[in-house]
Parts: sequence; structure tokens; C-alpha cells
Amino acid sequence: MLNSIKTTDVRTRIEPELKEAASMLLAECGLSMSDGIRLFLRQVVTQRGLPFEVKAPNATTIAAMEEARSITQARFHTAQELLDDLEKNGSAKTN
Repeated sequence: MLNSIKTTDVRTRIEPELKEAASMLLAECGLSMSDGIRLFLRQVVTQRGLPFEVKAPNATTIAAMEEARSITQARFHTAQELLDDLEKNGSAKTN
């Protein structure tokens, strides 16, 4: 008797190394890649979220990331402009 459960395809692009490593580990558990993905999605639904903790950066980390972005985006026509900006603001700012 054929399985009458309806299914649909899910496609994603991942690194070949990740696919190979995951396939090997799942196979050791007697699972296919489809089984592993199905288990993951069932846990997402059951737990009403990701089945593992995802940590977001705190306010200090966010501020540091924003400062780093502004520094890497800063553009100065001369070294003196850079030095003047550093002296004025304490750190490089975008022009």
C-alpha cells in the first residue's frame, strides 16, 4: 500500500561541506537528510520556535558594531582631515 500522506518539496542552498557532514551524522543515527529536516521542522512547530537558543547581541555589542561600521565607512581626503575628525569626535565619523 502506498503512503497517502501529501508532501511538498523544500529546497535550500548550503555549503557542500555542511551537507556532507550533516548527511554522515544523520546516517549514523539511521536518518536521511529528509528525515533530519522533517524532525527539525516538527520541533519548530511543536516548540513554536527554534528548538535551540539563538542569542542576539546586547546593547554594548550593537553599539560597538555600529561604531566599527562607521569607522570603516569614513572617508577623508587628507591625513589632516582624519586627524582633525579624531580630535574633534574622539573617533572617526563618516563625512
